[in-house]
Amino acid sequence: MELDQACPRCKTTKYRNPSLKLMVNVCGHTLCESCVDLLFLKGSGSCPECLIPLRRGNFRVQMFEDAMVEKEVDIRKRILRDFNKKEDDFTTLRDYNDYLEEIETIIYNLSNNIEVIETNKRIEQYKRENREQILRNKNKMGRTESELQEFLELEKQREEERRLELAREELEMKKKKLRDKEALIDELMFSEGNAKSIVETFQSSIQASKEKSNIPPAPRVTQFSSGIKFGQSAAQNFLPVPKDDAPLYNYTPIPMEIDGPTPPALREIISRGYINHVRTETSAERAGGFKASIACLRALQEAMAGLYHNPSQRNQPMAL
Repeated sequence: MELDQACPRCKTTKYRNPSLKLMVNVCGHTLCESCVDLLFLKGSGSCPECLIPLRRGNFRVQMFEDAMVEKEVDIRKRILRDFNKKEDDFTTLRDYNDYLEEIETIIYNLSNNIEVIETNKRIEQYKRENREQILRNKNKMGRTESELQEFLELEKQREEERRLELAREELEMKKKKLRDKEALIDELMFSEGNAKSIVETFQSSIQASKEKSNIPPAPRVTQFSSGIKFGQSAAQNFLPVPKDDAPLYNYTPIPMEIDGPTPPALREIISRGYINHVRTETSAERAGGFKASIACLRALQEAMAGLYHNPSQRNQPMAL
């Protein structure tokens, strides 16, 4: 894991030092940034593990957890700078595949320290034999990379312009919504007209703007009786006033089978003195919705319920 990575020289891990930055060189062995600075205090140094002479400029930040992967990536980049032929440079596909296989063999040998001297000789021989083609392909790649970089910079610039334009439009829309909202509030506060008609006028103006949303609308100005003006455009996003055309709800009491005497009503509890022997509720209980009269009514209902209950005569009318 990443936290287990440690510098082989000072043994510092990323767990103990989260800001630890491991560096890797051409040999594939890692050192932390502090150890690299100490290694080159005298101007030159060698790898503590393989004793290969190193250069300070060849150290780079380790991107992968496995140092061997870092070494192979570095070797691959270095080899492909010279072995830069394309498929069009070969007469047959077999020759091109043999060329790619040779590249992979060279990279494998250098990554695993196999026949390093012979492999480097093959690389130098290839450079001498294909010097002109290597330079030609490098120039071609340089032009292509330059064009690609220019295209990316242009796209980045256009994206930044679009972002700024969207930010300006969003800011302008927020300001306009705030102005219109304040105008509507002022109209509702100071106008003598009906509030419902004012809101309907406001909503009709918004609806008219929405119908023209496909065409950039001209600023629409609405003036109320109080003289306050506000503009409407397709950018308005006020929530519509909800309208409920359904019939009003009619409460129907739920029939209850008491099987006992009819309990007194809530007013009778107070007038007949039932509540005189019940503790009065406190202010905190009253705030929570509790009242002594309701508690007394519930107690009487429970006491009287079921007094006339007779399972054998359940379907017969009760005689009071």
